[in-house]
Amino acid sequence: MRTNRRASPTLRTEVQLATSADGVPDRSRLKAWAAAAWPSEESATVVIRVVDEAEGAELNATFRHKKGATNVLSFPFEAPPGLDEGHLGDLVICAPVVAREAVEQGKRPEAHWAHMVVHGLLHLQGFDHIEEADARRMEAREKEILKGLGYNDPYE
Repeated sequence: MRTNRRASPTLRTEVQLATSADGVPDRSRLKAWAAAAWPSEESATVVIRVVDEAEGAELNATFRHKKGATNVLSFPFEAPPGLDEGHLGDLVICAPVVAREAVEQGKRPEAHWAHMVVHGLLHLQGFDHIEEADARRMEAREKEILKGLGYNDPYE
């Protein structure tokens, strides 16, 4: 008997570890969190690069014109006309910043890492938090995804 089942969409994730910082989740965890934030009907690829503070600060200065490293940077990929590569974009996560924020905010480091991956993936899908209404929509989606992964509301 043949079933007419469509293959489930996949998010192919390349993880680049460019830091020797302690507490970085293993590749499988990073990939699982990214996949949880990918609801699309299409397959895609994403790169998650985990960096140290120097690289994070350099990228933040170059692309956002802000001093110092930030927790996560999202770089959406826009294919040139006629090229449909299926690459969603790149995430850069600064390990020391994420570790420091987890302590400062009283969060489990693993939960904060999961939040940063989900947050970054949503940015790559066009979510934003500049306007209040957009922020509410993005935060609601983050909470829903993180709850499904077994984590508490990251904004409490």
